[in-house]
Amino acid sequence: MSAATPIQLNVNGANLTVTVQPMKRLLDVLREDLHLTGTKEGCGEGECGSCSVRMNGDLVNSCLVPVLQAASTNIETVEGLARDGILHPLQQAFLQCGGAQCGICTPGMLMAAKHLLAYNPHPTMAEIREGLAGNLCRCTGFMRIFESVLSAARSTTQETHAR
Repeated sequence: MSAATPIQLNVNGANLTVTVQPMKRLLDVLREDLHLTGTKEGCGEGECGSCSVRMNGDLVNSCLVPVLQAASTNIETVEGLARDGILHPLQQAFLQCGGAQCGICTPGMLMAAKHLLAYNPHPTMAEIREGLAGNLCRCTGFMRIFESVLSAARSTTQETHAR
């Protein structure tokens, strides 16, 4: 086992240093060392998407990323969505449309949806299905999740046009 090493991260806009084993999973560093428990572990194999975060703008499964690989990157977790106590439009839409059930998949779904909307602010339902394809939900039939993303996209478009 290698020695604990100081590793620089930028998480949700904050520059941080963690001293951990370099091969420790980013998921575990976020949850155990940084106490950001919003990111969930569903499968630990990169199959379910519950642990999805954005790293330098790319959507990644944090259960598959050694923290050393995340050194000097910008990481966005579900905790970074709300600003100054105000929910992100995606979070608000998930609440209003019933897109959240047990909560295990929700953080990953939110991050995948944020990633999708960053590159495609006006997705069709088919594009939403494709954009969230790497995330599994065991509680819903996905329709409320897809409708939540569509609602958030519409509300964001309306906010943009209102300015």
